[in-house]
Order: sequence, then C-alpha cells, then structure tokens
Amino acid sequence: MTGARRKARIVALQVLYEVDTIRHDVAAVLERGLEEAELLAENKAFVAGLVYGVIRNKAKIDRTIREFAPAWPLEQIALIDRNILRLAIFEILFDNGVSVKIAINEAVELAKKFGSDNSPRFVNGVLGSVSALASSQKSIN
Repeated sequence: MTGARRKARIVALQVLYEVDTIRHDVAAVLERGLEEAELLAENKAFVAGLVYGVIRNKAKIDRTIREFAPAWPLEQIALIDRNILRLAIFEILFDNGVSVKIAINEAVELAKKFGSDNSPRFVNGVLGSVSALASSQKSIN
C-alpha cells in the first residue's frame, strides 16, 4: 500500500511540477501522467484528487508556505521543493486522508528523491511548523 501511494504521489508531483514550470493544461498533463503510470484505478483517483486539490487550494497553500517559510520568498524556493510542500500542505490542512506524520514523511521522502541535499531538512522544517498549525486547528474544532 505504501509503495503504491508513494508512486501515486510521485505522479502527482510530476504533474504539479510540469504545470508550475511550463504552464501546460492541468487536465492534459494529468491525463498523460496517468496513462504513463502503472497504477490501480483507486490510486489514479488518488493522484487526481491530490492534483486538483492542490490546484483548487493553491492560493491558500502558497499563503501557508509564505507564513511558515518567511525567509524564503515563494518564487525563490526551488520548484521541486515548492511543489512537494504544496502537495504535503494540501494533505495536512485540506485533505486529511492520511495522518500528518505520514504526509510529512512522504514529503521528506520525495524531497530526498527529487530535491537537493538541503531539500529534506527544509521540507521537514516547514511542514513541522504547518503540522503545529494543523494540530491547533483540530483542538479548536
């Protein structure tokens, strides 16, 4: 299960990265990404949910990144790191389909695989702060 979900997150990250860098149409990039990926139908739906969830909430997610990484202007954060953060913040604050711990761990693993040497630490630090916000919001509700 973990392997299949991680593979699905990789596909979602690739789609988000292409959309962010080249500004291709989300639906077309997603369709191509899903065709190329060897995923079960439920994981394809998971990818689509992640991608469209991030796109739908991008402004709020980017505000969260700005709030919790104030030393780094959003435009100066490496494209891959920015999209890993978007994906994880969507899962932590909006989706709630997995635990915060899993969302952070998956994001750090993506950062290790696709980011620079500093990416895992940066992603973990930002998401650790975001998770504190998520915990405080849950205790209020």
